Parts: sequence; structure tokens; C-alpha cells
Amino acid sequence: MKEEIKSKMVEKEINGRIEDPRLKAITSSIRVVPDFPKPGIMFNDITTLLLQPKVFKDVIDMFVERYKDMRIDAVAGIEARGFIFGPPVALAIEAKFIPLRKPKKLPGEVISEKYVLEYGKDCLEMHVGALEAHERVLIIDDFVATGGTMSAAIRLIERVRGEVVECACLLGLPKFKESCKLNGKPVHVLVECLM
Repeated sequence: MKEEIKSKMVEKEINGRIEDPRLKAITSSIRVVPDFPKPGIMFNDITTLLLQPKVFKDVIDMFVERYKDMRIDAVAGIEARGFIFGPPVALAIEAKFIPLRKPKKLPGEVISEKYVLEYGKDCLEMHVGALEAHERVLIIDDFVATGGTMSAAIRLIERVRGEVVECACLLGLPKFKESCKLNGKPVHVLVECLM
């Protein structure tokens, strides 16, 4: 057992940076589907990762290791795949989970934030009272491309005076793999989008 934990934590240096060995298994578990949902798109399908419990656990563990000592009060998950990663991370770091949903999915009073996507417009909603002023929030989703949805989530949290500590994604375009900021908030991406 001790050896297993020790070998799991062994890191190697790649291009002058420390690389976690779990990233290789995570990357290789993501399927690339060409021409989905439309021609010319190389879709990164995470459902194949979810079929591998050890790899799925590694993703959650890596997020938990990063955020466990950051005094996070709430994890806000963006619909829908942010709901896959957000709740287990929230439970592990003893934070509440706040779903950020598409319009008309949450009962009761909500606040909304509209945003523009490369293919149209959309909106995120959050329950009024889900977050108190000055609570520290981690926003989580599966993928960041242009940052439009993530930026809307940041604005939504900040409208109720929440403090966005960081945004986290499993996958991101190469520009997000390095240290990048959206609306002045850091973005942490585990692996680059596969082409």
C-alpha cells in the first residue's frame, strides 16, 4: 500500500516542468471524435474517461490535492459536465456545491447572467441565497475553449459578492494550459485539448 502511494506521487520533469504521471492515463482515456457535433470539430469525449474508475478518481484526486488547503467555501459547477466533477471535489474539500444551470432548470428565485458563444447566446442561472458575500468559490467545468461560459460564471458569482478563487477544467485549449486568466481570475486546466 505504501509503495502504491509512493509510486503514484512520483513526478517527472518535462521541458523544465514537473509533470504528474497520472496525466498520461487521463489524456489517453479521452476519446477524440472527428466531425462532432458538426464537420471540422474534433470533439474531446470525456465519457470514455468516466468508464475507467481509477482514471476518473485520479482526476478528482488531482483537483482535491490542488484545492484542499485553499479555504474554498463553495464549488460552483457549470451545467452539465461541471456536475460530474464538482460534487465529489466539493465533498472532499468540505465545501458546498452550487449548480450553475441553463435557464428555467432551477425552481425558485434565481439570478441570471447572459453570455455570447461562438454559435449563439446562452445564459447561466444560480439560486438566490446559494452564496453569501465574500465566500470563496471554485468554479469547475469539463472544458474551456473561448472562456465565454466560464466568464459568465465568474460574473454571476461576483454579482453576489462571492470571491472566485480559481476556475478549474479537465480540458482546455493550449492557451489555457499555461497560466491564463479570465476576468482576472486564474484558470487551472489538467490537460490540453486533444486534436
